[in-house]
Amino acid sequence: MDNRADQGGWSRRRFVGAMAGTAAVVTVPAPAAPAPDPAPVPHRQKAEPGPRPLYLGTYTSVEGGGKGVSVARYDPVSGAVTGAEPLAAIPDPSYVTVHPDGHTLYAVDEREDGAVTAVRLADGHVLGSRSTGGSGPCHLSVHPSGRWLLSANYGSGSVAVHPVDASGALGARTALVTHSSPAPGPGQQGPHAHQFITSPDGGHVLSVDLGTDTVYTYRLDTGHGTLTEVSRAHTRPGAGPRHLTFHPNGRYAYLANEVDDTVAVCAYDPATGRLTVGEPQSSGASGDVTNYPAQFVVTPDGGFAFLANRGHDSVARYAVEEDGARLRLLDTVPVDGDFPRQLALAPDGRLLFTANQRSGTVSVFRVDTGTGALEQAGEPFASPVAVCAVPL
Repeated sequence: MDNRADQGGWSRRRFVGAMAGTAAVVTVPAPAAPAPDPAPVPHRQKAEPGPRPLYLGTYTSVEGGGKGVSVARYDPVSGAVTGAEPLAAIPDPSYVTVHPDGHTLYAVDEREDGAVTAVRLADGHVLGSRSTGGSGPCHLSVHPSGRWLLSANYGSGSVAVHPVDASGALGARTALVTHSSPAPGPGQQGPHAHQFITSPDGGHVLSVDLGTDTVYTYRLDTGHGTLTEVSRAHTRPGAGPRHLTFHPNGRYAYLANEVDDTVAVCAYDPATGRLTVGEPQSSGASGDVTNYPAQFVVTPDGGFAFLANRGHDSVARYAVEEDGARLRLLDTVPVDGDFPRQLALAPDGRLLFTANQRSGTVSVFRVDTGTGALEQAGEPFASPVAVCAVPL
């Protein structure tokens, strides 16, 4: 299956990973200074001593898949991962995240009749599921206030909002917006919302749509959970943007373009929510290989950025320069796995995890905080159809 052509909605995204198989730098103008950051997120500040939880997402309805969300343990110093155990039997939990208070996990149910599910971490009790109003939800995040869950429906090209109550359970959906324009990009048959996140200033929420080559910015009414679109940022036609990750200063972000195998530095104006997409630059992939950039992560100090490359099966390492305005490709590091679908940093930024879908493994790297150099921490950890790994 060629991931560069639309394959009939969300199934294209779901099954592409199941099959075997120094750049120019760009500087963008600095936007206005950011608004104050939201309150700190407790479980993301620094790693506690002793083994820490690593939550794992998978597909349950493909050959060799897992049985739902599982939890392993990792050593925050050595990076060693041990003993995955079942947490909750959720169908096709391809993406998971944790509430800012650390008490509740949320997972997408990436199926035709899409849903999001809440799980109490203390005992694995499922607090319930809610329809996303669309098909193939593939990403979700919690608003920094902890009161709203944001989700993206890949198949139907829509984004949804659900309220979160004091127990962590989800209420009835308060918003559903379908990306009806612009027209789909080359090779695409419709919109494909791939991500839905909150800006670092907390004032806006942004959705990345692979099908329309657009990043949409909305203002979220934090009293009612409704969405109002305020701006759109367009990539070049056929770029297929997948994931956006902000620099800690909140004035720049880095965009992974899945379809045309590029990345871009984006300027962000917190006052208006307007994103400006810079010129495309290299993902670091080389040789005769078809490559699909998946996701950026940025170190807590903002000094380095890492990109997952599926196909090239590497992590591209970038130096972040000019206070976030420039990415300079340093090198690529093999992940010792097949098709790294997702990246995550440990809370202190000293470990990097890659979820390798086709090999069913999670690779762990120690991060040199001074140079950004990556050193593999032992053999990859086996995890069925590993598509998401979230360390706390």
